[in-house]
Amino acid sequence: MILLETGRLRLRRFTADDTDRLVALDSDPQVMRHITYGVPTPRATYEELILPRWFAIYAETPLLGYWAAEGRATGAFLGWFHLRPDRIDEGEQELGYRFVRTAWGQGFATEGARAVIEHGFTRVGAGKISARTLARNFASQRVMQKCGLAFEKEFVYPQGVIAGRAEHERAAVKYSITRPDWLACRP
Repeated sequence: MILLETGRLRLRRFTADDTDRLVALDSDPQVMRHITYGVPTPRATYEELILPRWFAIYAETPLLGYWAAEGRATGAFLGWFHLRPDRIDEGEQELGYRFVRTAWGQGFATEGARAVIEHGFTRVGAGKISARTLARNFASQRVMQKCGLAFEKEFVYPQGVIAGRAEHERAAVKYSITRPDWLACRP
């Protein structure tokens, strides 16, 4: 199922056939450096935990979830986006994204995130959309800023989210935008 399309991207639901793509994405230490400090996600984790959880989100909340991002012109897998109920701040929707390294620096994250934010406010009816990243992930923060999200706060991820790391290595930032602020900045 295709969720939405932009000028260059198509966002669709994941299927079990995407496992190899996801494992390859998470096997790149550079892709994972601000998520797991370069540790890849094992195939079994996708097969047994992650994909079943994503499929359950589709069944429970069809307009929310995780979506494969593909190039419209090529059909190539570029990464993914998510819009899901926020796991930390109840009542908010959380935006996330991850891309293959060859897609970095081409504006795909910003293009897709803007479309997901619009989807969140217009179709989902979200009141607030937030995104988080490690404090030193300046590229991700720049995407958030380009999408209209404003810095909200600094915080430290709990050990359960990023295990085995010192507190300074779990330092993070949160950006967000409310529906009224999003409506005010639309052309």
